Amino acid sequence: MKNLFLFLLTLASINTYAQTNEEEAVKQTVSNLFTAMRNSDTSLLRSVFAPEAVLQTIAKKKDGSIMVRNEQVSAFVSSLAKPHTDIYDERIVFDKVLIDTDLATVWTPYQFYIGTKFSHCGVNSFQLVKMNGEWKIQYIIDTRRKENCVGQ
Repeated sequence: MKNLFLFLLTLASINTYAQTNEEEAVKQTVSNLFTAMRNSDTSLLRSVFAPEAVLQTIAKKKDGSIMVRNEQVSAFVSSLAKPHTDIYDERIVFDKVLIDTDLATVWTPYQFYIGTKFSHCGVNSFQLVKMNGEWKIQYIIDTRRKENCVGQ
């Protein structure tokens, strides 16, 4: 019975260790996205995305109705490549990271600054896929607002 207990404890420890390593790898991929944005590093930016990644934003129209706006990764990368004097600084908090084999979901509330000026806040929802041993962002959808932002 003692051996069974030790075996189960060892299995649980290995699973926890593996999950923690995978969680850190997922967080690193997401963090690399925001490091790339701050540094206008288009090479790093491209490297975090899966080949067919999808970017979407939930937005309100002038009439108050909701729409989902799509953006191509290539357009996003190009926008960061254009010269700009201020740093694009998206400050995130890792709220939830869920992983099942090669799929990860990440929920990150954020505040976005252009230089030192607050621009907007919201939440990012990421879907990542492990491809060839590396976590890649397959899908991002976010919300954006200027009010009801924590810590603004």
